[in-house]
Amino acid sequence: MACEKVLVVDDDAKIIKIVCHCLEKAGFLTLTAVDGEQALQVVEAEEPDLVVLDLMLPKLNGLDVCRILIEEHDIPVIILSAKGDELDRITGFRMGVDDYLSKPFSPMELVLRVQAVLRRASGLKKRENSQALVRGGLEVDPKTRRVAVDGKMVSLTGKEFELLWLLFSNPQQVFTRMQLLKKVWHSDYQGDENTVTVHVRRLREKVEPDPAEPRYIKTVWGLGYKFEISEKS
Repeated sequence: MACEKVLVVDDDAKIIKIVCHCLEKAGFLTLTAVDGEQALQVVEAEEPDLVVLDLMLPKLNGLDVCRILIEEHDIPVIILSAKGDELDRITGFRMGVDDYLSKPFSPMELVLRVQAVLRRASGLKKRENSQALVRGGLEVDPKTRRVAVDGKMVSLTGKEFELLWLLFSNPQQVFTRMQLLKKVWHSDYQGDENTVTVHVRRLREKVEPDPAEPRYIKTVWGLGYKFEISEKS
């Protein structure tokens, strides 16, 4: 079995050396980049399995790189950021990052987080051996991540798809924002709950015929969200 490739993006040579050393000891192949533009070039050429991304980068900042990785490449991302920068953390989770680690950090903890994110990604692929489901004009295929509304294809980011599939495959079940945060983003930080609200809004804009009057993704006031097909559909 081929070794999984991890791209480490940081403009600090010492951090790159330490992180790569620990990742290689754990059995990963490592790729490196020292700025945002180079990171995207490496992603195009090498197709890494995961990216460890510093936010403070020259040429193209980390948040812009993160957005491109998630929206265009659907690659798992672990963010590195300055300690105590809550805004970056919230922004990252809203974009759909898989994990977040504050600087200064333990390289071994980072390795464990890399392993955990890749296990989750692998587990998701295994669960996605399910057959495509069609409910009320909404078709979701977990194998190909194909989503169609009344036969028209819809493009979702990785986290938007995971959120939709969790709700779609558990009709009528109510999930609190905190439950969705834990299951989709694997975070238990209460300050990130608005991330769920933002993603539900974006998801509705893509799959609902009328986002103001949702046909599928219903708000359960005071609790959270559930998938339920309206009578009118």
